[in-house]
Amino acid sequence: MFLNETIPLYINKFVSSQSGIFGSDIAAAAIVLVASVVIAFIADILFEKFFLHYAAKTKYDCDDLIVKALKKPIFYTISFVGAFIAAEIIFSGNVAVEVIMGLLLTALGVVWVLALLRINRILFKHVFASIVRKTDSKMDDELLPLFKNIIDVLIVFFGILAILKGVWDADILPLFASAGIVGLAVAFAAQDTISQFFGGISIYFDQPFKKGDRIEIDDGEIGIVEEVGIRSTRIKNLYNNMIVIPNSIIANSKVTNYTSPEETMMVKVTIGVAYGSNVQKVKDVLTDIAKSTNFVLDDPAPYVRFDNHGDFSLDFAIIMWVTHPGEKFTVINEVNTKINAEFEREGIEIPFPVRTIIRQN
Repeated sequence: MFLNETIPLYINKFVSSQSGIFGSDIAAAAIVLVASVVIAFIADILFEKFFLHYAAKTKYDCDDLIVKALKKPIFYTISFVGAFIAAEIIFSGNVAVEVIMGLLLTALGVVWVLALLRINRILFKHVFASIVRKTDSKMDDELLPLFKNIIDVLIVFFGILAILKGVWDADILPLFASAGIVGLAVAFAAQDTISQFFGGISIYFDQPFKKGDRIEIDDGEIGIVEEVGIRSTRIKNLYNNMIVIPNSIIANSKVTNYTSPEETMMVKVTIGVAYGSNVQKVKDVLTDIAKSTNFVLDDPAPYVRFDNHGDFSLDFAIIMWVTHPGEKFTVINEVNTKINAEFEREGIEIPFPVRTIIRQN
């Protein structure tokens, strides 16, 4: 049995009522066929004069294209349904006619699958593309064609299932089973690629960083994010070299973002002076150095902290803030240069490490 039993059951009830009204099966079939063609043309005129007319008045192009994509499938659907009912009225139970009508319904299913593919293409080209263009990340631009292709595959897959089950009453369980086996085999063969892909997806949705951010990952690699792709992330390190890191590694690593939530960054420089030095004088000299250094912010103001009595020195820390993480090493270089010059001028000693060795006889 080719056709699904549910649809002919309702059609047979309709057929019996129509035959009683019009006196013969041929008359009933002719009325149904003519009525379906008339309704199809009315629907076609409504789409042409009403829906397309009002869609053309909007500022969006996608609604016009979607209405045009639905126009012919709806016309064919109404016509095919009329032809199917008429055939059931005249040739009810005829296997050859059921095969022919099954082929017609299969063609109708193909028409709808093509229409849905066209609508999917319209949505991704005119709606989703305009949305992702407004974001800073390039990953969504790369993911968009992938998602479109995935939806295209799903439309074709479920369209085939609907035709096989709804029209030909085929057993689709083996098809699902074979699809599962193929999917499992593909997953094993491409597990590294899949892990990198889903790592990229997690980075896209979590957004731990974006292009231009200065980040540091677990292995100590520091650099500026140049590009976040589907499979990998590219960062430019301090030596101006491009490093490509698989997204699966980044997704499972601790990432320090020095730019987010704001670019202002604290810079710390430590220095030790000899025991016996004037603590207040040291703090004053270091504070003046910090305030006179380029890129150091006035707010929050830099300050000096007496951190520790070390083994052979009094340890101080200069705490400063810079506008951008890229200024950190410039500030450290300038501060250390000034410390060396100012301590020499002020007579503040920077001690060498001292070790006392006791010789036992």
